[in-house]
Amino acid sequence: MKKRNSQLNPRMRWLTFSLLLFGSIVGLSFSVSWGFYGHRLINKMAVFTLPPEMLGLYKRHIYYISEHAVDPDKRRYALKNEAYRHYIDIDHWDTIPFPNVPRDIKTAILTHGTLVGITTEKDSADLSSQVVNIDSLYYDLLSMDRYSKVIELDSENVSVYLSHDPVYEEYLFLNPFVGYGVLPYFLEDYYHSLVRQFSGGNLQGILRVSADIGHYISDAHVPLHTTVNYNGQLTNQLGIHAFWESRLPELFAEDRYDMVVGKAEYIEDKRTYFWDIITDSHRLLAEVLEDEVYIKKNFPTDRQFCFDERLERTVRIQCKEYAAAYHNLLDGMVEKRMQDAILAIGNLWYSAWIDAGQPDLDKLEQSLDKTKISAEQEALDKARNQNKIFGREH
Repeated sequence: MKKRNSQLNPRMRWLTFSLLLFGSIVGLSFSVSWGFYGHRLINKMAVFTLPPEMLGLYKRHIYYISEHAVDPDKRRYALKNEAYRHYIDIDHWDTIPFPNVPRDIKTAILTHGTLVGITTEKDSADLSSQVVNIDSLYYDLLSMDRYSKVIELDSENVSVYLSHDPVYEEYLFLNPFVGYGVLPYFLEDYYHSLVRQFSGGNLQGILRVSADIGHYISDAHVPLHTTVNYNGQLTNQLGIHAFWESRLPELFAEDRYDMVVGKAEYIEDKRTYFWDIITDSHRLLAEVLEDEVYIKKNFPTDRQFCFDERLERTVRIQCKEYAAAYHNLLDGMVEKRMQDAILAIGNLWYSAWIDAGQPDLDKLEQSLDKTKISAEQEALDKARNQNKIFGREH
């Protein structure tokens, strides 16, 4: 058997290098939401918006609040419905101010969903018009799994809601609305979960839900989390998602941004508050896209992308000077959305504490179950390292 010549000619060396480099680039997915750096910073700074009655507890556990700000992104590798919680493609349904989009999840799901019956021969039929009491059907059979695109129903339970004798073997509720994202609806649900954690005096629950809801509120402040064109794939701007919300904060937040944003205030109408955040984000979308087109057209092509080392891999990423040009053209937009996210998180933590009756947080058990936390993180990290992401890649 002949020994291969280890000396490659220059053309083959270049080809080999290119293939290895391409594999490193496409194999790496580090661009999630605000980026791990951004989410951790936003949650951390939100702590300092809180009143003295809350500040002590949150400062003692500021590392947890910050470090676990990225858990929802990790869960996208473990839970099939997690991705829908991070965005809403609001422009699929309507334009600002979105009058045709229901503000409550029940109406949205029932407006766009379909009850389907399937026979033993696998024939199917739309049974939506045969439902006698659609509200009861929702609360009794759909609400627990309302964030799934397809809800499997027990045939015996469904029959009592139909006007005709059932002749179907299986029943499904097709729920396409959630596929376009449920962020403002989920925020409303998750807010009530935080109130319950405060009411129950559950330290671990308070911190976990606080960190999580901080992540989702931050996502709501990103214009590209409000559109079907979430990564510029429809306008020949692929990669703009990570560019705007990960690359720019990583480069400029530490040295340029003022993250002291004032004190948290009580929010009376949470639903309107969440939808106003979505609307404000979406209003900025055109500028996000148009400014990137302008910079790409007017900045020297050979100075737009550089190679960098990330997680022991070589990645192709926007050069600092090119990113600075885009950042400057945006005129403070990224900083302002981060500031608004910080204050919004503080507002919602504070409001949940108020709605729970202002419990004395200093009387809570101050220690956490570190063994449980470590096991949960190990499971999330394992899923992230081994599994394919559910939903969108940015």
